Amino acid sequence: MKSLRWLLLGIMAGPFCGHGMKLAFAADNELKVCVEGGSPPYNELAADGSIVGFDVDIGRALAKTMGKKYKLVKQDWDGIIPALLAKKCDAIISSMATTAERKKKISFSEPYYAPPPERFVAKKGAFPDDKPETLKGKTVGVQRASVAEEYIKQKYPEVKMRSYVTQNEANADLLNGRLDAMFQVVIPTKELLKTKEAKEANIAMFGVEHRDRSILGSGAGIGVRKEDNALRKSFNKAIKTIRANGVYKKINDKYFDVDIYK
Repeated sequence: MKSLRWLLLGIMAGPFCGHGMKLAFAADNELKVCVEGGSPPYNELAADGSIVGFDVDIGRALAKTMGKKYKLVKQDWDGIIPALLAKKCDAIISSMATTAERKKKISFSEPYYAPPPERFVAKKGAFPDDKPETLKGKTVGVQRASVAEEYIKQKYPEVKMRSYVTQNEANADLLNGRLDAMFQVVIPTKELLKTKEAKEANIAMFGVEHRDRSILGSGAGIGVRKEDNALRKSFNKAIKTIRANGVYKKINDKYFDVDIYK
């Protein structure tokens, strides 16, 4: 009787144990990815509210290569590393530059694209160059917690830096004349300059390309928690795979006219 009772209990518990194991298995095979959705064409919000862009497509391809289900978690930029550390997501695939400062908190995969330059943008003809002495005392917009913010802090200490939660907020203030200039990655800036609003405001990039890797990073990497070394290695392997099988090129060519990996 005792053995029968334990057998019955085992049968009754079976679905719960099995369900629990299935949940764990499903969780293990679901890749939750934090992304901002504010840096076109890398990542942005579509009209229906979904997040689209190069980062999203690359993340989906990597998840498929790794045999995992792909789930996006929208997260504001200044809270994206805290979200990863709080386990709201498993990885950050949101064009995050790999920097020494960020590596103190999280780990990164190998870059999935090369470090792009950053430039200043302002009303056309407003400044002859972008030297620190030229911009001294001017109000320059940057996105909060970005490498652009750190760069301005270090290289342009005498400007009046204004930090924004989102890049779109900085863009709006530039277009409305509430900023003298703005500093950000070249490709999203080019996307901004294509808009009707930017053309009406007569804004343009000026100065030189800024490429200081010690501040701006060594390329866009996939951020993971330090203890998730196996996941980091899986990403590295998957990046090599999609580079070799042509999937990366197909996604790259959808958004860019050059290979941004190099």
